[in-house]
Amino acid sequence: MQSKYLKFGLLTLAGAMFAGSVMAQELTGTLKKIKDTGSITIGHRDASVPFSYYDDKQQVVGYAMDICAFIVNEIKSELKQPNLQVKLNPVTSATRIPLIANGTIDLECGSTTNNAERQKQVAFTPTYYLTASRYVSKKSSGITDINSLKGKTIVSTAGTTNLKQVSEANTALNLNLNILTAKDHPEAFLMVETGRAAAFVMDDILLAGLVASSKKPDDFVISADAFSKPEPYGAMIPRDDPAFKKVVDAAAAKLYKSPEMQVLYSKWFEKPVPPKGLNMNQPMSAPLKKALANPTDNPDPASY
Repeated sequence: MQSKYLKFGLLTLAGAMFAGSVMAQELTGTLKKIKDTGSITIGHRDASVPFSYYDDKQQVVGYAMDICAFIVNEIKSELKQPNLQVKLNPVTSATRIPLIANGTIDLECGSTTNNAERQKQVAFTPTYYLTASRYVSKKSSGITDINSLKGKTIVSTAGTTNLKQVSEANTALNLNLNILTAKDHPEAFLMVETGRAAAFVMDDILLAGLVASSKKPDDFVISADAFSKPEPYGAMIPRDDPAFKKVVDAAAAKLYKSPEMQVLYSKWFEKPVPPKGLNMNQPMSAPLKKALANPTDNPDPASY
């Protein structure tokens, strides 16, 4: 009798283990969609250098695309689908959030700021870049910090948060600035090039691109100090999908904490990038090093 009961017990245990194994493999949300369709759809930008853009061969390349490629490979491993098809879907500033929210794309790889308002509609990977409102000036100007801008003429682009930030700093620090507005970024940078303004205030990575594409990049310097706290960039993913976010976040953390991350960053921010061979000349900042070492999707600039 003991043998009979033991046999029954073992069969019951084996059945329970098998059921548990099946349950563990059950997928929901985005992971189920990806596995069922055999494909994952990546949203990308067309001209967000060096994050996500078309090169001269019309291939989508960039810092964010390389990070997302690593994440996709980890998803392939998780789902045991090495031949998972990767589909590319171009997005714009206006369409990127709706296309994530309605499930058209599964992962958006670009230069999207993670903030509390957007987190009401989408979720984000851990931060992979930090931008801030800084200024570019000529090295010959003698400008060393924000206080040394006092009494000078500076410019920013109309309709930007940067213009608002520098105006607030002007009042708070009693800088007595003469603040001009330009219709776009190239016009504002030209004003610094031609001496009509001492400095141009804008997102630091955009300034880096303008400097890199100028006739004499070595003539300019981007400030170390900023008019804003760091603003985090991350890749967008669907909201309220904890299983997918867990896989994506683990993949991002694995990359960020590896030696490969510094190599990847240097490739896009410290070396010439296609198609024009521009060099952003943007060494990794201390706040970004900290964020990569301790991956977080916190949208609060104060946390960085």
